[in-house]
Amino acid sequence: MVGQDQAAVDGSLLDDARGLLPDLVALRRQVHRHPELGLDLPRTQSAVLEALGGLGLSVSTGERTTSVVAVLEGARPGPTTLLRADMDALALTEDTGLPYASEFEGAMHACGHDAHVAMLAGAARVLAARRRELAGRVVFMFQPGEEGDGGAKVMLEEGLLEHHGPVDRAFAIHITPMVPSGWVTSRPGPLMASSDEFRITVTGRGGHASMPHDAVDPVPVACEMVTALQAMVTRRLPAFDPAVVTVGRIATGTTWNVIPETAVVEGTVRTVSDATRALALEGIERVAAGVASAHLCAARVEVVGVGYPVTVNDPGAAAGALAVAAGLLGADRVVTAPTPVMGAEDWSFVLQKVPGCMVFLGAAPPGVAHPAPNHSNLMVIDEPAMAAGVALHAAMALRSG
Repeated sequence: MVGQDQAAVDGSLLDDARGLLPDLVALRRQVHRHPELGLDLPRTQSAVLEALGGLGLSVSTGERTTSVVAVLEGARPGPTTLLRADMDALALTEDTGLPYASEFEGAMHACGHDAHVAMLAGAARVLAARRRELAGRVVFMFQPGEEGDGGAKVMLEEGLLEHHGPVDRAFAIHITPMVPSGWVTSRPGPLMASSDEFRITVTGRGGHASMPHDAVDPVPVACEMVTALQAMVTRRLPAFDPAVVTVGRIATGTTWNVIPETAVVEGTVRTVSDATRALALEGIERVAAGVASAHLCAARVEVVGVGYPVTVNDPGAAAGALAVAAGLLGADRVVTAPTPVMGAEDWSFVLQKVPGCMVFLGAAPPGVAHPAPNHSNLMVIDEPAMAAGVALHAAMALRSG
């Protein structure tokens, strides 16, 4: 009988979420048309505040960033659940041709954060309508600056976990077109990699292109570093605790017949453990210094930006979320991921402080054999999948255990 009652609750949550789908789509497309970058998202913040209006929530905004925090008090004592949506876009020009495509060249919601906003706003509506069923409180976290600016870290520093009483558990959804629509996948332990950005400045001595022996050319040295870094990964780091080192940019020179004085190599290093993260960063320093020294150059290595830690799901929280998803969507639509994903997330900062997890929600567009992935200028999603996300957010807040 208990199982039948729970199935009825799960079904009604899905019905509620599906009933909101036209509004979810409208909000998602509004945000998608007007993407904003980084920590300052005034237009997106305004859309969120409008969507939360009239729900009886206690709403506050950030000081150092345009975040929104909304709190829903339940009808009786219970745990405090933190639910999160990131809001920022990517510095990317959209080429989908959609009627609601980005109106701003050089900015696009190519990672699904527009859908995250719509899903969490929808969950706030569903839970506000079920306030009498809610034990404890829900903290809705609308966060700027996930794409490299560490917005979650800023919100934590502004007191996210202290201003509303202790937070007992935390949950987030990330949408992906690489998983069938309406499916959920996650895993206990490491889910996503750490990410650090590095810059190597190689300094030689400039000169005439015809007389390299009278100069110290940093260009071939920079090129040698790129291949040496890949050798370092395969020879010095454990194969079963992986790292990915990618050089994404080499910048040097001003014209074709001048040997420049400097060359700059920039890239990222991603790992799924703190131990390998430390080994990789130390290895980059060692390789850069050694290769540069061998060719009479100097090398300065900088770790730039906000480095994200490994996103580690609490094992109990991940198991609970997958069980809730199975009850809500069907066990055949829930998959335990065999390995972590080497992308990174600043949700990791929250999970360092609160037991919780993140799950991936599939949104592969129907009839597309090879969907464009997150961070692609061609990324599109199956918008009806957002109903599953709304219902899952709500179910995670309503669960007693």
